[in-house]
Amino acid sequence: MIHHERNLTIDASPDAVWEVLSRYMHIDEFAPQITSVDALTDGEVGVGSKRRNNFENGTSVVEEVTEWRHGSGYTVRLSDMAAMPLHEASSEIRISPMGGKSRVTWTFDYRVKYGPLGWLMGQTMMKMMMGKIIDANLQGLSKTVRET
Repeated sequence: MIHHERNLTIDASPDAVWEVLSRYMHIDEFAPQITSVDALTDGEVGVGSKRRNNFENGTSVVEEVTEWRHGSGYTVRLSDMAAMPLHEASSEIRISPMGGKSRVTWTFDYRVKYGPLGWLMGQTMMKMMMGKIIDANLQGLSKTVRET
């Protein structure tokens, strides 16, 4: 698995950040490339909750919560990733308190198709692309938290 990680310090309490992040079925409120979300499960959000994120380019991906840490983050497993050259992927968002602010860490772990060539693609092009997406998501999260 290739591991990619980005961090951003947000000038807000962890509770304020969690208030936005815990609206799991509404990631489109701060993630700029997600145009809409389809809730694939009903009921309280937690382990087993699924959403389909629909992107600007017409593709989508399904995310299922595999770990839910109330107030501090969650982990998801990605599936239905036909538009991405990945065998498997997961992502984690963690909130850590930092003296009245919050450090948000967003990780993306993935295994690319196509053997050694795929691994090289994952270390170069995929890391650049995912870095830009995660950075934009973190900036969108920060902006949404400040506006809330």
